[in-house]
Amino acid sequence: MKFIFTEKKVQITDDLRSYTEKKVSKLDKYFKGDSLAFVTFSIERGRHKAELTVKNSGMYYRATEITSDMYASVDSAVASIERQIGKNKTRLEKRLRDGAFEREYVPPVTYLGENDEEGEFEIVRTKRFSIKPMSVEEAVLQMNLLEHEFFVFKNQDDDNAFAVVYRRNNGGYGLIEGSDE
Repeated sequence: MKFIFTEKKVQITDDLRSYTEKKVSKLDKYFKGDSLAFVTFSIERGRHKAELTVKNSGMYYRATEITSDMYASVDSAVASIERQIGKNKTRLEKRLRDGAFEREYVPPVTYLGENDEEGEFEIVRTKRFSIKPMSVEEAVLQMNLLEHEFFVFKNQDDDNAFAVVYRRNNGGYGLIEGSDE
């Protein structure tokens, strides 16, 4: 597993870095091939925050934990990702066996700014990602693993038409499908 560490308003020690590598490397047993772990450490109002994102063959697993101790935050983030994998174990194992993790996929995310007073839209951030075909179930799974509210994808069950799955406020999920009309 490869690691990318980011420090925000904090300097981490070599002990914490090696401890984190040791703990996060335990997640490697769930994956085939090389994984990439993005670890961000920060301190907000005296609370220690550890953000952990693990990428493996296009699938992302993300957890953020805030505690009074950075070591405890790392432990909680790793445990949270293990719970995500356990919760979706049968779906993920099926994907691992079927080779769905073999294709490279990066989720699409675009952040738009709010309207300003003149009625114009100001785009404050743009992200570009390749969008690969997947089933609706895979899109919902990926959205849940990323802890996002919506997810854009190409629906392989509908001739690769663009679609969006989203989490409904009253529970359940919604699907918005594009059409040529």
